[in-house]
Amino acid sequence: MKERIKIYVWLFISNLFISAFTFGGGYIVVPMVRRFLVVKKRYFSEEDLINMAAVAQSAPGAIAINLSALSGYKAAGITGALISCVAAVIPPLVILAFISTFYKAFVGNTVIAAILKGMEAGVAALMVDLIMNMCSLILKEKSLFLSAMIPLAFTANFLWNINVAMILFFCCFLCVLRVFYKKEKRI
Repeated sequence: MKERIKIYVWLFISNLFISAFTFGGGYIVVPMVRRFLVVKKRYFSEEDLINMAAVAQSAPGAIAINLSALSGYKAAGITGALISCVAAVIPPLVILAFISTFYKAFVGNTVIAAILKGMEAGVAALMVDLIMNMCSLILKEKSLFLSAMIPLAFTANFLWNINVAMILFFCCFLCVLRVFYKKEKRI
């Protein structure tokens, strides 16, 4: 019982920290979750994290909250998921309440604008780190099909301005077809 409480407290504190210091939402949370739950505590593998990130993105709601719930569940069951969600919601709630109270003072402040610009650079660095980790996991599969999706998806969005949601839908559709094809081939 004492060990369970330690896990719950650790999940609460780590999710509170992750939520408070990851600006940019969504996939920016993934490297922090990796650092705390995969590298530090080894509650699950990197492959599990990538799978959870995919599920978190496809489920309705904020990716950061969905991922905190999934990682909390994987680490400590239903209670872990609830604790992780509550901890992930508290910082944005407090920050938004504070900012909305003093909105007029923040709107024209050049210092606040400069701070937010600096955060953009940090978010970009975290995104590059995440993309490198995801690509390395895909390349480890040694699948020409999956490896070809990386440059094709980039080209479709960057050069042809195809909506990212459409690219994701199409890639998911192709992967589902691939699974059914491989299943049929085995039978």
